[in-house]
Amino acid sequence: MKKNLWGRAVLILAVLLAFVYGIVGWPQQWSRRGLLDALQQRIHLGLDLKGGTHLVLQVMVDDAVNTETDRAVERLKDQLKTANINYAQILKPDPTSHPELIQVKGVSPDASGDFKRVVQDGLPDYDPTLGAENSWTLTLKPTAETELKNRAVTQAIQTISTRINELGVTEPTVQEQGLGQYQILVQLPGVYDLARVKEVIQSTAMLEIRQALDGSRSYASQQDALNAHQGMLPPDAVLLPGRPAPGDQGEGQVWWVISRTAAVSGSDLRRAMAGTDESGRPEVNFELTADGGKRFARFTGAHVNDSLAIVLDGKVIEVARIDEQIHDTGRIKGAFTQQQVNDLVMVLNSGALPASIHYLDQETVGASLGAESIREGVTAAIVGMAAVLVFMLVYYKGAGINADLALILNLVILLGFLGYSSATLTLPGIAGVILTVGMGVDSNVLIFERIREELRNGKAPGSAVDQGFQHAWVTIVDTHVTTIVSAAILFLFGTGPVRGFAVTLTFGLLANLFTAVFVSRTIFDAILNRKQRGEAISI
Repeated sequence: MKKNLWGRAVLILAVLLAFVYGIVGWPQQWSRRGLLDALQQRIHLGLDLKGGTHLVLQVMVDDAVNTETDRAVERLKDQLKTANINYAQILKPDPTSHPELIQVKGVSPDASGDFKRVVQDGLPDYDPTLGAENSWTLTLKPTAETELKNRAVTQAIQTISTRINELGVTEPTVQEQGLGQYQILVQLPGVYDLARVKEVIQSTAMLEIRQALDGSRSYASQQDALNAHQGMLPPDAVLLPGRPAPGDQGEGQVWWVISRTAAVSGSDLRRAMAGTDESGRPEVNFELTADGGKRFARFTGAHVNDSLAIVLDGKVIEVARIDEQIHDTGRIKGAFTQQQVNDLVMVLNSGALPASIHYLDQETVGASLGAESIREGVTAAIVGMAAVLVFMLVYYKGAGINADLALILNLVILLGFLGYSSATLTLPGIAGVILTVGMGVDSNVLIFERIREELRNGKAPGSAVDQGFQHAWVTIVDTHVTTIVSAAILFLFGTGPVRGFAVTLTFGLLANLFTAVFVSRTIFDAILNRKQRGEAISI
């Protein structure tokens, strides 16, 4: 009995046209060059094919812990003042090796209960421990510290991604590096200016406004600063490098005595804007959040006629006297070029990185190497595909044409998927395409050999085709599901190119289920419809 195949034929044609559109879209010119341009716009190439920049960054998560404990110190001071609990000193005994520790000295034994209650209510993430000489040690809980470090990495990835997107990079990769702890992998296809990339990424944009403890006085060296303070800085002070104050003699780097904690920081920033000062020179204007503005107003109101320092990435870029209370706006002036101002605005608006970063690996992949990879990868794919097509034609005769059509449609669907999903094609991704072709051949071999077996057992061609597809289906599904599970594991735990391989392999296998079973079966049924009952088929 002849089968009505119009519905299946229309479905196959619709799928073919839809995925062809996914590959080239609607070209501006229907020429070889126009189709190639359209293909390049739809199929995005990875770093190993297009060339570009490859970076591995180490997030210095202890910086995030230090920032948290610095804020905790300020909160604790306010809370103890509100609770009328006297103390001699609050400090961090070892901010470098143990940033999670805060020490409070001189708490009266009679106030121990109240002190512990204040810590438990106001700083629930800290465990207070009573020590010698009426001192308390507050330790950030391990779970809170781990969560803080993981959050720092996640926030760093989001912030770097925002900055990279501002550069206009197509299909960048910014993700956690699975080979090391608290590391980030950055891959930028088509970007070769490593210095420019580092300039944007490396700036942690840690904007802070602190008190300049020695006013507008700077020092030529760290030793000069220490000598001015009898060889030891106050516990709440740090030495930071920076620019000389306006009017100072000399140029180059000087050292400033700055308060350890900031009045406001980058997390209090609402937005930054490019502007010009009174002389027409580029500057950066910024606005603070409501909470940040209130704290800034309290700080400036309490330090009128003192000096404040604007600190960016651990360097003092400006020191100014506070003439009156300032609320929620400010500006950053300096010897900036317009490009530097634009970059600084971009970095500040993308959000402050929660911690500084260190470069573990930095390299560029040349475009010529990428082009060579493309040529070799495409050559391997074409040679492999051609060999498979010829083998199927020779070994399975007429049925080989069936298999070849299904394989070509499989390739069209896979490339169309890459175009629709904006997935990045990498060299391992090309390997995934080649492996998909192999899996497609394997499916056809299973079906065709089963049909041959049924024919040898005396079945009619129509019945042999039905039984061949029915019995081979279970085996095909089993092999594809197990391979897809393996690819899913590669995608979950792999990085960059490994994920590209997993993506192309997975969708190629799903496409293969459609082409090797549905399309191939439709072609067989169309052939049987054209033959007389019992007439042999070429296989």
